Amino acid sequence: MQIEQAPTEKRYEKPEGERRGIVIVNTGDGKGKSTAAFGLALRAHGRGKAVKIFQFMKVPTARFGEHRMFEQIGLPIEGLGDGFSWKSKDLEHSAQLARDGWEKARAAILSGEHFLVVLDEITYPLIYGWLPLEGVLETLKSRPRDVHVCLTGRRCPEEIIEIADTVTEMKLIKHAFKAGVPAQRGIED
Repeated sequence: MQIEQAPTEKRYEKPEGERRGIVIVNTGDGKGKSTAAFGLALRAHGRGKAVKIFQFMKVPTARFGEHRMFEQIGLPIEGLGDGFSWKSKDLEHSAQLARDGWEKARAAILSGEHFLVVLDEITYPLIYGWLPLEGVLETLKSRPRDVHVCLTGRRCPEEIIEIADTVTEMKLIKHAFKAGVPAQRGIED
């Protein structure tokens, strides 16, 4: 490990521009995309801001750890899908759920009622061709000025990355699953 000097001066100047809603993308093959988005949601909720989380691949009855906690603190999270695509018995039905879910998410974004809208795992319905990219782009561009939107999922379309304000790529370096360690409740759910 290389030891370095702690900075004694700020390394950046604070922007002077006007505050506005931003588009945030968490993408890449590494872990932490949804977790980072949930952190934003918790931060905003903790400040008394209206937040809505939509999960495009999770079923409406999902009861993972984050669902249980969000329920306890009154942070709305809604599953819109029917689970992993490889478990689907009818991919056209999965696609229709994504389209129906998008209409709910789109309405929440355009209503201006939420400070932050999280579109968790939205990249999958986009790259599977279940959702038209143009509609998502148009909604992001025409949303009310103060609405923040965070999108998550692998292989985010370049067109979304181009209009986003902040993009983070989670890079997979090592994963316990590849070493034969199964997913563990409370860590990966």
